[in-house]
Amino acid sequence: MSKEKAYKLLALQENISNRAAKDLIDRGLVYSGGRKITVARGELDAKTKFKVNEIKKAKKIFEDENIIAVDKPAFLNTEELVSSYEDATLLHRLDRETSGVLLFSKNEEFHKKAVEAFKNKEVKKEYIAIVSGVFVEPITINMPLVTIKKGNSAYAKISLLKGKEAISHVEPLMVEGKISKVKVTIETGRTHQIRAHLKSANMSIIGDTLYGGKPSARIMLHAHKISLLGYEFKSEEPKEFIKMMQRD
Repeated sequence: MSKEKAYKLLALQENISNRAAKDLIDRGLVYSGGRKITVARGELDAKTKFKVNEIKKAKKIFEDENIIAVDKPAFLNTEELVSSYEDATLLHRLDRETSGVLLFSKNEEFHKKAVEAFKNKEVKKEYIAIVSGVFVEPITINMPLVTIKKGNSAYAKISLLKGKEAISHVEPLMVEGKISKVKVTIETGRTHQIRAHLKSANMSIIGDTLYGGKPSARIMLHAHKISLLGYEFKSEEPKEFIKMMQRD
């Protein structure tokens, strides 16, 4: 049986460059036989056929003289949106597979105020996540996190000695079968904070295999609402979240 690297097979099938094919796999957009292809350099049967999911377009929620609010779809890198708003400055980030509200400042004065608001924990960020397990009681997770970086990847873990303060408030929204939908409000904005905190509480996010979650089409984490300096913006819950709770 003839074999070839996944990204090379995909490049041939889609008539794209090897680099573009590898990027599609790295983003988590490529499937074969209902299974997500996660290793671009992994060898597969040369006859393998792929399905490539499309990335939805980002939508502008609001813009005035101070701020731009954008609804970021899953699988779109924050950096790609930065290049679309060259006259604005990014205020925070979302992981690639996390969807929802992303903010940019439009002038230096507002940017300084916003940065200070983040620093002083005056910004309220509310997320929706679908997790494994039955979750019926609200909890607060106050566990310091340390970020380990390797190349372009990062991983957060709890460290009482070296970690920085990280506080997440988790509330149940819905239970269906053996999965739960929860609301997570964070006081701090550490790298992968919600993902690491929920894992520590035995509630790994569906699709978040890096932190022990069951495989899914995407990481089921959505930045639903953010409030700062008198502004409030909301991104509606994605359809796949609603379908998952109905199906299971």
